[in-house]
Amino acid sequence: MIHLSLKKCELRTLKLEDAESIAANGNNLKIAAKMRDVFPSPYKTETAKAWINMNLLPDNKDWVNAIVLNGKAVGVASILFKTDIYQHSAEVGYWIGEDYWGKGIVSEAVKALVDYTLENTEVIRLYAEVFDNNKASAKVVEKAGLVYECTHKKAIIKNGSIMDSHIYTIIR
Repeated sequence: MIHLSLKKCELRTLKLEDAESIAANGNNLKIAAKMRDVFPSPYKTETAKAWINMNLLPDNKDWVNAIVLNGKAVGVASILFKTDIYQHSAEVGYWIGEDYWGKGIVSEAVKALVDYTLENTEVIRLYAEVFDNNKASAKVVEKAGLVYECTHKKAIIKNGSIMDSHIYTIIR
């Protein structure tokens, strides 16, 4: 369970009560366009409830956290722990509602989560995958201390467009 009180926001474990706000902030084609296809669009409250419940299961080892402003979950910042030969690696993921873009909130949350993960786990390698069309996301991970590692050429297809994805990492 994570609970970090930051300057601009709070980062805490998701609660089922967050479903309505998560759906309201996530139901945005501009957000969905920069996310993997598992991100729902449209994003409905029922979908958010099911997703939150799945992440609250006792056997889920990932850290899926609400980015909270004024008591409302306005986004998510996650650490997805890998297994098998990748057991010392984890992936950073995040999104925030469009009303909060450009305010440094998600950058602060991701930086805090990266630092917390490196200080409190056995993770050696944290990485984030950034779609070629998402320069703002590249800035977020760079502010969190991740550095560009490589480009996966023509690795993804999103909304009918084939594009590169960029991998950013931080190594303990």
